[in-house]
Amino acid sequence: MTPRAFEARCLRLAAVTKVVQWEGTSVFKVGGKMFALGGGFAARSGGYMFKTSNMAYAMLIEHGMARPAPYLARAKWVQLVSNNALPEAELTAYLAQAHALIVARLTRKSRKALGLD
Repeated sequence: MTPRAFEARCLRLAAVTKVVQWEGTSVFKVGGKMFALGGGFAARSGGYMFKTSNMAYAMLIEHGMARPAPYLARAKWVQLVSNNALPEAELTAYLAQAHALIVARLTRKSRKALGLD
């Protein structure tokens, strides 16, 4: 998936904002909490990074498609071995899951304010 397509997939999700920080890295957030990273630091150190479920974390690493994300592995983030490690449809599904994992941890008040409830 191209960086432009990755950004478009992230921004298509509800209530997402993009901030550029950490050496030009595009940081995608919902409710002020990040769920995906692309470009900048992420591009120089490998592929896209995103939050995963415990099962997806283990599976992606075990199958060699991803590795634990630098600085974020303890929170079950992965970094793809390359931007094309997954088919576009699968990566889109993982981004939606990452978004949903973060939304689920927001307070009810925050979800309502963002129009997510």
